[in-house]
Amino acid sequence: MKKAAMATLLLLLLSALTYSYAEETFDLRQHLCTVTRYDVVKDIPGNVLMPSTIPDQCTPIHLNLVVILCYMFKLAMPARHGTRAPTKKKIKELNDLATRMEVLLQDTKEQKLPLQKVPAWFWEWKSPWKGKLTGGELVREGEEEQYNLGIRTRDKFPQLFNEDYHPDVYVIKATQIPRASASAVAFGMGLFSGTGNLGPGRDRAFAVTSESRASDIVLRFHDCCQNYKVFRKNQEPAVHKLKEPILDEITNALRRRYELNFTRQDTSSLWYLCKQEASLLNVTDQACDLFTPSEISSLEWTDDLELFTLKGYGNALNYQMGVPLLEDVVQSMEQAIKAKEEGLAPGTYEKARMRFAHGETLLPFSCLLGLFLEGSDFERIQKEQPLELPPKPPQRRNWRGSEVAPFAGNNMLVLYSCPDNSSSKYFVQVLHNERPVPMPGCDNSDVCPYEVFKERIVAPHLKHNYNSLCNLKSEEPEQMSLTSKLSEMLRSQRSNDPQSTKLLQLVHLQSDPKVPAVGLLTTSAH
Repeated sequence: MKKAAMATLLLLLLSALTYSYAEETFDLRQHLCTVTRYDVVKDIPGNVLMPSTIPDQCTPIHLNLVVILCYMFKLAMPARHGTRAPTKKKIKELNDLATRMEVLLQDTKEQKLPLQKVPAWFWEWKSPWKGKLTGGELVREGEEEQYNLGIRTRDKFPQLFNEDYHPDVYVIKATQIPRASASAVAFGMGLFSGTGNLGPGRDRAFAVTSESRASDIVLRFHDCCQNYKVFRKNQEPAVHKLKEPILDEITNALRRRYELNFTRQDTSSLWYLCKQEASLLNVTDQACDLFTPSEISSLEWTDDLELFTLKGYGNALNYQMGVPLLEDVVQSMEQAIKAKEEGLAPGTYEKARMRFAHGETLLPFSCLLGLFLEGSDFERIQKEQPLELPPKPPQRRNWRGSEVAPFAGNNMLVLYSCPDNSSSKYFVQVLHNERPVPMPGCDNSDVCPYEVFKERIVAPHLKHNYNSLCNLKSEEPEQMSLTSKLSEMLRSQRSNDPQSTKLLQLVHLQSDPKVPAVGLLTTSAH
């Protein structure tokens, strides 16, 4: 009995020590959902995967930054804008919170309640953005994030960025939202720093192009998709209903802790203030200090729940509407392969396509690639079956907004060209926030033979046509389907390539209305 009692005591002590250690090491800056700063999460241990070995003598040939990478010759990259200021709507919410706090303090005085529990900062607090008439712009920290990302990208892929600059070789695109284009400029300044003749830093001019906001279905597909707008508007009340029990529980805890008559809306606004203070001002001892670590984890989960439902795997339309971006990425890789096969001279073909957009762009693209799924979920999204909501803390979950789409979050797809004696002539590597990330469609490897990447990850999505998905009433002439476009791209490849022939047959089957369709997908600005 004594031994049993001693064992129980030791377990209790160990549990207490573990809890204490968790409390001390809890970094709330890693739990701010999509308001999380890039440098806080890009290197956290949970993101680290033992990268696959690129076959010897393989060289990168193209990069996609949304972002793309075996013998590298081209890079494709979608990225989210960097850290930004609160929007006008949120500035108003914070101003309203300041007024509300004055009312709470006045009520406490009138009711002669004890004031010693009231946080000291409450008495003099004013919104740091009070009087600001505009919002949403890229802040200094956001500029630095993108500038440094540009430098690291060039250092990581020197074979790709060894050409003289030309806008057709290094394509940079952004949405017409100012913080996205400003992010593209900051990134380009880092990427091309020291390669020009302007000023003491030898900067150079470079082009950033944009499509009209009204018709940009590649980078702002969410803003052009009418059916998605209807879905989101209809679904938001249900999402808020799901969050209410957590908010009510924490609101009651705050009332007991500080003896102030907080409402659910107060809790929501204080949580938003916490995220803004921690991310933009590096202040963690005011609004954030109101909550315990477990409460912050629960509030983070409610944000992740909303993100999952309205922008992620919660509804197939959320990511299916991103197929134009996925097609653009595949097309850029096809062109790079064609240039390699034809032996075009350096400087005459595109080596990197870099795109700067928003969380609503990056999230669907990550979903199209099948990233951040649990267990067998990849097979379920291929069949367009609904997924379970992200598990509540303290359970572990892959879907966390702070990792999926922090400020300046990015996906890189790198295309490699390999020797003829390799298992595949071309490989694709996927990096998320500059780290290798497993692809369920490629046996959870971060490196995938290009033909396998197209067949397993890309092709199932190509049955979806943006117009038919998004138009409430399709009154315009039907455009060429995505499957037809991919068929044309594949025909351009060598006719003796059995993998291309196999994929071409698959695409034709998917375009045949008599054949059951299979499932497909495509990087973070609020």
